[in-house]
Amino acid sequence: MKPFAYHQPAEIFDAARLLTSIEDSKLVAGGMTLIPTLKQRLANPVALVDLSKLGSLKGINDDGATITIGAMTPHAVVAASRLVQAKIPGLAALAAMIGDPAVRSRGTIGGSVANNDPAADYPAGVLGLGATIVTSMREIPAEKFFVGLFETALEPGEIITAIRFPVPLKAGYAKFKAPASRYALVGVFVAKFSDCVRVAVTGAGSGVFRVPPMEEALSQNFDPSAIAAIKVDTDGLTSDIHAEADYRAHLVTVMAKRAVDAALS
Repeated sequence: MKPFAYHQPAEIFDAARLLTSIEDSKLVAGGMTLIPTLKQRLANPVALVDLSKLGSLKGINDDGATITIGAMTPHAVVAASRLVQAKIPGLAALAAMIGDPAVRSRGTIGGSVANNDPAADYPAGVLGLGATIVTSMREIPAEKFFVGLFETALEPGEIITAIRFPVPLKAGYAKFKAPASRYALVGVFVAKFSDCVRVAVTGAGSGVFRVPPMEEALSQNFDPSAIAAIKVDTDGLTSDIHAEADYRAHLVTVMAKRAVDAALS
């Protein structure tokens, strides 16, 4: 690991200023991805801007029809939140499935979403619930936030401050874990609202995506049997040492059925 400057601002404005004024600087939230990357010398930032002192970015608030989670809220806090468990149990379950206890204690929802790892869990929850990403500059709907592999709509100097989740009628998440990393080989989040059903998949391709045929079928009949015969096209799905594209396509259907089961339980 090469030497770098370290900053720990107390205000979001100062964090944004440091990020834009210091060329090749990086934000660090929980550091679950960035620190290993630095150790492997895959990134060599001049400076790190640590967000851990920004207390305003932590916490979970009930806004009635929505729940707002601060960007620096750890996964373990989301998983253990009685508010989230009561209003969006599928999201609490998702947070409880991330990594191991150490990762859940340090990793943050904002860091995970900003990193947009193609096998991360939170992007499925964010897209599946149709959440809004609140930043230091604006509000971005989930549909426009996830751009591509490790890419998002965030502009230089833009920092996620919170994520606002609509409260669904029902929601569930299921994933097939990679044995070592516990990342999702395939993870599926299903959310039922009064006017629609949303199905979001992570781990299967280069980024999170929705499955319209499953959404249409579940809108007519919110039951695992409604999607049992739906097959996902392998075009664009990932093949690697862990699973071939056709196996991931099969897992999408299996995990989607389990997610619906979880939402109904």
